[in-house]
Amino acid sequence: MSNINTELNEAVSKGTNLSDAWNELMRKELEHAINELLQSELTSFLDYEKWDIAGYNSGNSRNGSYAREIVTRFGKISIEVPRDRNGDFQQHTVPKYRRSDGSLEEMVIQMYTKGITTSEISDLIEKMYGNYYTPATISNMTKATEELVKEFHSRSLSSRYSVIYGDATYINVRRDSVAKEAMHILMGINAAGHKEILDYRLFPSESCENYREMLKDIKGRGVKEVLLFVSDGLKELGNVFLEEFPKAQYQACWVHLGRAMCRHVRNKDWKEVLGEAKKIYGSTSKEEAEKQLSSFIEKYEGKYPKAVNVIRDNPSLFSFYDYPAEIQRSLYTSNPIESFNKKYKKNIRKKEQFPNEDSLDRFTCAIASDYNKQFESRQMKGFSKCSYELQQLFEERYGSKG
Repeated sequence: MSNINTELNEAVSKGTNLSDAWNELMRKELEHAINELLQSELTSFLDYEKWDIAGYNSGNSRNGSYAREIVTRFGKISIEVPRDRNGDFQQHTVPKYRRSDGSLEEMVIQMYTKGITTSEISDLIEKMYGNYYTPATISNMTKATEELVKEFHSRSLSSRYSVIYGDATYINVRRDSVAKEAMHILMGINAAGHKEILDYRLFPSESCENYREMLKDIKGRGVKEVLLFVSDGLKELGNVFLEEFPKAQYQACWVHLGRAMCRHVRNKDWKEVLGEAKKIYGSTSKEEAEKQLSSFIEKYEGKYPKAVNVIRDNPSLFSFYDYPAEIQRSLYTSNPIESFNKKYKKNIRKKEQFPNEDSLDRFTCAIASDYNKQFESRQMKGFSKCSYELQQLFEERYGSKG
């Protein structure tokens, strides 16, 4: 679906009543979705895609469409009912002669925004229309969402990203039995300061080589210049980022470093140790941060040597200081991608588990696509104030103007 908040705000700013704006937005989305369903139903009936060579000399073909209007609770919608040349096609998305509809929009909106499974689609359709829809028709409808997934994973990306975050979160997936698997996610902030889920992939467990595979893929889709990578403490991941993008820098997430230190600290001392660590990355300059680091090591190397070793001699602690102060808070942790993962997991908890990987893929694609639409016109805090400085950094490292 389109960016609901943006469109509603635009409508209200023009004096439109909020309720009227919502109904109009839903009306347009419903109209679009039903017309896509009608086309999918005809494709299933003919058993070949539009322009597919399989349709040549098949004995039947597409033959235009005729217009109808349907009254829904969001208002009238205009649909184009497709026809076949032999006149045999009977659509069931909108029953013949029916001019009003009370429940179709719930099914359509759910299917196009939630990445639902084939069985869920079947249940909804059976409740509404009995046995009109064959398994082949239902399968063909889900193919429409599968095409959207393919497009998401193969779409062209920007050539420049100021920062790319990498993180994995574990999801219950069924393969004979149910087990947790690692959904790897790459999120970028482009040169203009807009957040975007670049890609996601499911692997049995989190590993550096999985990220390497994803990095190679996004390079093939257009990513050429990256200033900074940020991730959690997965060992050697920083090296993988820099091997694939040698002119970039790597920043270890300070939140994850704090968690790693606390594993070697008594519970009663967590607050104190984390407070002292915050003085390090909260410093106003790299020089001050290095002094605070020395003080931290001196204070705790006797009492908590393993905690100190987490950050001792770590070359990726202060990379964020090489960037404008306006955006440093967005660079010393992986909070932006952690925030996305939190919302993602909240939606997933409603599903409990996924029957197969394809179902999870469709679900994740719907959430990632909506997220990207939400932020395609919204700049991350501070990036608009330092666009010139970032441009200079790109040119210094990559010798081009992008």
